[in-house]
Amino acid sequence: MYIPSAFRVEDAEKLASFMEQHRFATLVTHDGAAPFASHLPMLLRKEGGPHGTLVSHMARANPQWRHFTNGQEALAVFHGPHAYISPSWYQTQPAVPTWNYATVHAYGVPRLLEDRASVTTLLRETVATFESPLPNPWPGNLPEDYFDRMMQGIVTFEIPLSRVEGKFKLGQNRGPEDLRGVHHALCQSSDPEVFPLAELMLRECPNLRVL
Repeated sequence: MYIPSAFRVEDAEKLASFMEQHRFATLVTHDGAAPFASHLPMLLRKEGGPHGTLVSHMARANPQWRHFTNGQEALAVFHGPHAYISPSWYQTQPAVPTWNYATVHAYGVPRLLEDRASVTTLLRETVATFESPLPNPWPGNLPEDYFDRMMQGIVTFEIPLSRVEGKFKLGQNRGPEDLRGVHHALCQSSDPEVFPLAELMLRECPNLRVL
């Protein structure tokens, strides 16, 4: 990923926290002829690799898992908040439009999890992670024969992470007045999806915090 120095994030805890906050990722592999992508919920375990280990599952009918046997590196892309940035929000002129965003790219060689204990643990961990914030979490109790049939329709895997890259493009290369204009415009937007980007700016842009 192309990362200008002003936007590079190297703090390991910050990268891990981002992956835990934005768990629905894009997994990209290559079958030898063309790239292939799936969109999957992924959990980060802190052990198993220099940067932890991602674990997930996909439908057995999805051909992507067959790419895991070639020993090639895969890429998991974690998408954060993003928004169009108008030059009219800048104090400094002339200026051009841009797009601000945050993303983390995680790399590693996938391997299949095939023993029943590992598969069961991963599935229960996934359910618990996403159910626990709900007011009435589903307990996950299923008839054993039904659970076995469902297991046969999926493939579970892990990706020990060999490297992780973070890019938070939030206007850190601009002056305080420009950042203030962008932040104000985002906060006044009628689109609630841009508010997380404004919140991230407050945390990550020192020039904005000094105003």
